[in-house]
Amino acid sequence: MEYIELNFTVEPKDVANEILIAELAEIGFESFEETDNGLKSFIQKPDFSVEAVDNLFVMQAEAFNIVYKVNYIEDQNWNAVWEENYPPVVIENRVAIRAPFHKPFNTEFEIEIEPKMSFGTAHHPTTAQMIKLILNNEIKDLDILDMGSGTAVLAILASLRGANHVNAIDNDEWAYNNALENVQRNNIDNIKVELGDAALLDGRKYDLVIANINRNILLNDLKHYAKCMSKGNLLFLSGFYESDIEKLSTEALKHGLEYQHHGVDNMWVAGVWKMS
Repeated sequence: MEYIELNFTVEPKDVANEILIAELAEIGFESFEETDNGLKSFIQKPDFSVEAVDNLFVMQAEAFNIVYKVNYIEDQNWNAVWEENYPPVVIENRVAIRAPFHKPFNTEFEIEIEPKMSFGTAHHPTTAQMIKLILNNEIKDLDILDMGSGTAVLAILASLRGANHVNAIDNDEWAYNNALENVQRNNIDNIKVELGDAALLDGRKYDLVIANINRNILLNDLKHYAKCMSKGNLLFLSGFYESDIEKLSTEALKHGLEYQHHGVDNMWVAGVWKMS
């Protein structure tokens, strides 16, 4: 799968970048990197539309001056990009997430991830917050769903923390293959990686559902997650902003899921809902 990088020059950066990230996420952009002059953002080539970008509110607002360049990224170049730009991540001094070319860490949990172009290396606030939720909630012996699993870093951590079984599902073939590789790399034998979407969930049951995707997909798929859950089960959601919580909570409540709490990191939210 080829990706496209948009390199934005943004003025004024501090205000416009926040709005730009939020609006790009709504039209399918998967990851973001702030730069000295603005922002880099990445999207799968089939999902990219110049018209969709140009029609964003922030692009047309007179208060902002935003221009961008389009770069096409081949799959095989992505490893070099990550090796050059992304250091290892240590969260709560308990888990280290590193690439194969990084030195090992002496932490309670260590996960080796070959990131390629898949989402989920703990550099992004959504992944980091989900990792904290997995670290600080009871995981042992649970059957877990990791929806929109990307690199499978969350599924791998759940397994290391004692989960009984984990399903890692992503609808991107590149992420699917990357997840298979990462599960094998970390010698995990209780994760089943699947290529697909929420349609796969019919008739299944899980003790915990984790979904780090984006607001629109979450809103659409909440009904599917709820059908997989029983009373008292928790749902961890991330990939959206604090302003989205009310809308997500309203939709979740329609399916018996009650809002519990949330955290915020650099505008991004991770929240917890409970099946009533």
